[in-house]
Amino acid sequence: MTPSYLPVDPDFFDFFEKEKDKDSTRVVYFGEGTTLEEVNSKIIDIKKNSQNEYFIIFENKQEVRIDRIIVYNGKPGPAFDEYDAFANECLSCKAGYEE
Repeated sequence: MTPSYLPVDPDFFDFFEKEKDKDSTRVVYFGEGTTLEEVNSKIIDIKKNSQNEYFIIFENKQEVRIDRIIVYNGKPGPAFDEYDAFANECLSCKAGYEE
């Protein structure tokens, strides 16, 4: 199940617009649940659907919801903090040890 759309810092829209000038953009994003997906293609458009969710449209016809992007060309995306929190989640556990 895909979570509700989260607002994205407007600066990311400017960053993604600049990526449209490049021949290819590598994007790692959350697919279904916490599954990581990847696309490496030219960005051709950024569109908003009827639920006010923004998507990047790639030349290879893939669509990626902007708020689910973890990194693009090695730079942190809107979902990077969510990914970082998920990755560090076990560091706060006691790993079976009691205090």
